[in-house]
Amino acid sequence: METSPELNAPKKDYCTPMHTCEHILNQTMIRMFGCGRAKNAHIEKKKSKCDYALSDSPTDVQIAEIEQRVNEIIRMQLPVTTEFLSQEEAKGRFNLEKLPDDASETLRIVKVGDYDACPCIGLHVENTSEIGQFKILSYDYNEGILRLRFKLQEM
Repeated sequence: METSPELNAPKKDYCTPMHTCEHILNQTMIRMFGCGRAKNAHIEKKKSKCDYALSDSPTDVQIAEIEQRVNEIIRMQLPVTTEFLSQEEAKGRFNLEKLPDDASETLRIVKVGDYDACPCIGLHVENTSEIGQFKILSYDYNEGILRLRFKLQEM
């Protein structure tokens, strides 16, 4: 597990596999629906949820496809790596809207193989093979927001 000097101690229930899976889920949603990364996320060891702004409610078939695609990426055993870029280098490549005003000039970019890359200070697994199986527990769509609730199971 990697550490970062910017991090305080992770909260007790912090789960590196779940956090890395969130990166994969976000990129899957971007690729399938053209939406941005999660508007809101609550990531915990037992179960998590992410909210996405979508113009229409996805079908049950699309929800099943999200689960399938995320698990395909996990099974690819992709390395999870980091690189450091200046904010200027990151502009245009990454959405920097969520950066706090006091963010350092140097950003840490977390990469999940060639599938996803984004600024992040969180802790991650070293390889997607450490994540387990992604399972969508439930979902609902209200006023343009899709909420996905999910967990990880051992493979």
